[in-house]
Amino acid sequence: MTRSAIYPGSFDPMTLGHVNIVERALDVFDEVVVAVLRHPEKQAMFTVAERVEMMERIFIDRPQVKVESFDGLLVDYVRNRGSRTVIRGLRAVQDFEYEFQMTMMNRRLAAEVDTVFMMTDEEYFYIASRTVKEVAALGGDITGLVPELVATEMKRKR
Repeated sequence: MTRSAIYPGSFDPMTLGHVNIVERALDVFDEVVVAVLRHPEKQAMFTVAERVEMMERIFIDRPQVKVESFDGLLVDYVRNRGSRTVIRGLRAVQDFEYEFQMTMMNRRLAAEVDTVFMMTDEEYFYIASRTVKEVAALGGDITGLVPELVATEMKRKR
């Protein structure tokens, strides 16, 4: 039986912190599905299709990483995917409070779905997609914050 976990998020853009969580999750799970949330009200730098395509390229040498998009309730997506585990990355205390609330709501909606929290490695602890976008928009150097492919695509978007 394959141990599969879902790593949901907007990933706009995917950072090296996100990559770190995926790689470490592969030490625990046989398959990690990076699930990009389609959120029409959110102002995104990249379309969902662009994010999926970039992540497929980032993980091209990792066949145990699947990249998909979804909308609606996360627990419904997890059930439909045949998984029971959600992975969430944590950076700081404020992440935990929000993630804890979401986990409790998900447990209420689907008691069989568990969430595994993973702390990012310390070198990525301060990286947030929102901050990376702000730095890039102001012409700052984002080297070492996002995969090289993402940095190239962000420059192209400016």
